[in-house]
Amino acid sequence: MSPVLQSDLQPAQEGRRASRPKMMCAAVFAEAGRIELEDKPVPDVGPLDALLRITTTTICGTDIHILKGEYPVARGLTIGHEPVGVIAKLGSEVRGFREGQRVIAGAITPSGHSAACLCGCASQDGPGERHGFKPMGGWRFGNTIDGAQAEYLLVPDAMVNLAHVPSGLTDEQVLMCPDIMSTGFSGAESGGVGIGDHVAVFAQGPIGLCATAGARLMGATRIIAVESVPERQAMARRLGADDIVDFSKCDPVAEIMRLTDGRGVDVAIEALGRQETFAAALRVLRPGGTLSSLGVYSSDLTIPLGAFAAGLGDHRIVTTLCPGGKERMRRLIDVVASGRVDLGALVTHRFPLERIKEAYELFAHQRDGVLKVAITP
Repeated sequence: MSPVLQSDLQPAQEGRRASRPKMMCAAVFAEAGRIELEDKPVPDVGPLDALLRITTTTICGTDIHILKGEYPVARGLTIGHEPVGVIAKLGSEVRGFREGQRVIAGAITPSGHSAACLCGCASQDGPGERHGFKPMGGWRFGNTIDGAQAEYLLVPDAMVNLAHVPSGLTDEQVLMCPDIMSTGFSGAESGGVGIGDHVAVFAQGPIGLCATAGARLMGATRIIAVESVPERQAMARRLGADDIVDFSKCDPVAEIMRLTDGRGVDVAIEALGRQETFAAALRVLRPGGTLSSLGVYSSDLTIPLGAFAAGLGDHRIVTTLCPGGKERMRRLIDVVASGRVDLGALVTHRFPLERIKEAYELFAHQRDGVLKVAITP
């Protein structure tokens, strides 16, 4: 089933929808282990907001953490943070956009005016906090406000967070921009990958695959992907991996050290969120190398003393939460439009919104070679 190209709707066309429904279908967190479809009111639009009619969204690994009760959210919250859609209504103070325009919004929706935003840490946005910082504060969709797995989505601070989608791109081509492309690329960026670097990426799920693609774009000349699933191994090679280390068949640390002739890698990107992969990523670094952590961890981490050279190895450990905001989205859309990377191929399965529970079942259990699912209301 091939994706359908969706052209911009003209404002008049959207206007003829006139009577937007008062209620909408949404996937909500009911309790640990259960996502349900419910009817909810279509959100009212404030002066700085935009109401999107969702045309495509997806399920993220973080949504699975929420489903399992590993990450707490309020019961009844609409889940999801990766929207592609059409502007159904604009707030009275929003400029630079028009109703009927195709757009995306990042998974991170910063206010644009907090101390965190103004010092380049928009993902930690805390406009209502005493000092303007809040851990993960920029992540609002499907966390602190209703998210994208619904027929409509309210985007706060629209002028800071909406980015236009060119008519030549399909929904599926830009579906990865709001989260996994931004997150994966940021693993390479925060790690400081440079021209000629050797990079190891632990786990080739959607985030790890995007980290592999990002490392290649930043100039790495040897990318070692750690993965056991054949379909993911093949996709990793397609996106830029030079070597595949199958951890089910060998010790990945020993194999990476062998591949690098005992030197280790300049940057190791951890994209799974487990103690064993975090420790392995640290063990394969050269002295002075950087561990770039993208995983979502659910327990305390321990740093192996030897790999850390007792704290004297000039290593760097950096963490990153998916960068957001309209300029980040614009740049990622440009990367897609340029043809330098094709992440539409990560969409392996498609479901209508009314079958989203089936999509969660498939994605949560990683069946049938699934990478990403496209959900269409």
